[in-house]
Amino acid sequence: MKVLVLSFYFQPDLCAGSFRNTAFVKGLKKIKQVKHIDVVSTMPNRYNSYTKSALKIETGNKVTINRYDIGTHDSGMLDQSISFIKFAFAALIHTNGKQYDLIYASSSRLMTGFVGALISKKMKVPLYLDIRDIFTDTLKELLPKPFSFFVCPPFKMVEKFTINQANKINIVSGGFKAYFEKYFKQKKISIFPNGIDNEFIKGIKGKNSKNSKRIILYAGNIGEGQGLDKILPDLALYLKDWNFNIIGAGGAIYKLRNEIIKKQIKNINLIAPISRKELIEKYLEADVLFLHLNSYLSFEKVLPSKIFEYAATGKPILAGVNGYSKHFINKEIENAVCFEPCNIENAIKSFNKLRIKNVQRKKFIKNYCREKQMELLVQDVISSLK
Repeated sequence: MKVLVLSFYFQPDLCAGSFRNTAFVKGLKKIKQVKHIDVVSTMPNRYNSYTKSALKIETGNKVTINRYDIGTHDSGMLDQSISFIKFAFAALIHTNGKQYDLIYASSSRLMTGFVGALISKKMKVPLYLDIRDIFTDTLKELLPKPFSFFVCPPFKMVEKFTINQANKINIVSGGFKAYFEKYFKQKKISIFPNGIDNEFIKGIKGKNSKNSKRIILYAGNIGEGQGLDKILPDLALYLKDWNFNIIGAGGAIYKLRNEIIKKQIKNINLIAPISRKELIEKYLEADVLFLHLNSYLSFEKVLPSKIFEYAATGKPILAGVNGYSKHFINKEIENAVCFEPCNIENAIKSFNKLRIKNVQRKKFIKNYCREKQMELLVQDVISSLK
């Protein structure tokens, strides 16, 4: 069996899609009937401020990784759209004249799934979709209303074609289930979420920090979806005795920086993206880990991948989330409190409920080990062919 894997991000890029699909391919190559895996991805491009070299073509142990150079891009919607179009053309050209037995497409921005659907239809082979975001749902809240009125309908058509072409669908959040049951009742759906990578399980010892001034840490994207500018500056003003280490980059970092300058905040440190090894060290130095999503209705369906590695550290977690994320955290993670997104009074009230001490989360780590989740996903992909 020859399998095509489409993933916009792949190792050594720094993002959830890269970590997830690298682990998926590792699990897939263990399957006996899989003779070759052809990965189509991009050269590392997630963050302009973090560069990592990688081979354009990497071959070994049943896997060929094809990384196409789409250039660097900012985190804005226009730049991202251009990058995805470049990737789409690269994938279509790459697969032209080739034949596969199965196509697996992991998509957070719909376009990767759409490309998979086009190739699947052309080759008349099964398509398995791994859905990490409901793009059309988010789009209508991110775009200004007059603009979204014209832009969203064509994307809904693309979504309909893509989903209907798939033999089977996996969603990474249980919060997505109602959407797919409403609009795509006939589709078979599985739920295999993100998880904790082995390097975090092995690297995190759960030690208590010994800082003279306590640290709240956020690590990840700093985009419109996170809305950090709407909460962190005011929280830092209230918690003047704490340092805030904010690790990451993104299209809305200028908003956060402007708020820091405007309010003359001295206890927020903006740190450019760093390697995962360095990130583990930063986690160990922190006293509290911070998570926040903007107050969009569509975000009530999501489950941020960051939750899993945060929980693995054993550190207290302060999360500005609603909906399914809140339900998941309250049910699964000890010593983690949620507050209403963008609500400073509620954030302070929730912070004061936290126990500033580490806890053991062995059951959570066992249940959500990435390797285990990807093994289950691989089995589901293979069984979908029967």
